[in-house]
Amino acid sequence: MFTGRVIGTIDSTINHPWYDAKKLLIVEKSDHTGQATGDYVIAVDTVDAGVGEPVLVLDEGNGARQIFASTDAPVRSVVVGIIDEIHCPS
Repeated sequence: MFTGRVIGTIDSTINHPWYDAKKLLIVEKSDHTGQATGDYVIAVDTVDAGVGEPVLVLDEGNGARQIFASTDAPVRSVVVGIIDEIHCPS
């Protein structure tokens, strides 16, 4: 899992049928202080996150497939939470 910020969405007219009616988000990864790392993933949204929101991403294929109760879904990354606050001891 990692934290990140939604920086965009992806729309497609032709895609694998499994992606029909699913929202794809571009999520820029963040470090433990919330600063962008410059790396990103494309993740399936399960929490109705929007551009600019900080999110929690599950980035592991088997776990992602479990979210959708599928053994063969073509998915690796899933947005599983919208972050309200992060607390790091100093």
